[in-house]
Amino acid sequence: MSESVASDARGISVASAFAGMRSVGPVTFRAGCPDCRGRFELAAGALRLAIGATSHTTFYSFTCPDCGAAVRKPAGERIVELLLGGGVRTLRLHTP
Repeated sequence: MSESVASDARGISVASAFAGMRSVGPVTFRAGCPDCRGRFELAAGALRLAIGATSHTTFYSFTCPDCGAAVRKPAGERIVELLLGGGVRTLRLHTP
């Protein structure tokens, strides 16, 4: 029985093994600037996530592409989950 499984595995081509898979495009996040009220989409590389010991010290930040302001917003559990899943670079803050 294990011989037939092994012979079947050798008979699979790379093309058939990956059939039906599709590539995933770059992840973008919608954001807004509290200073200029601009609305835009940012690539994961434009955002930074800082995870602190509490919800009060967990936030994400970016630079507004419209006005250049440094923006920092609180990040709850769902936002953290989305940003992590989207490949946003993360910094874990340590408390003394």
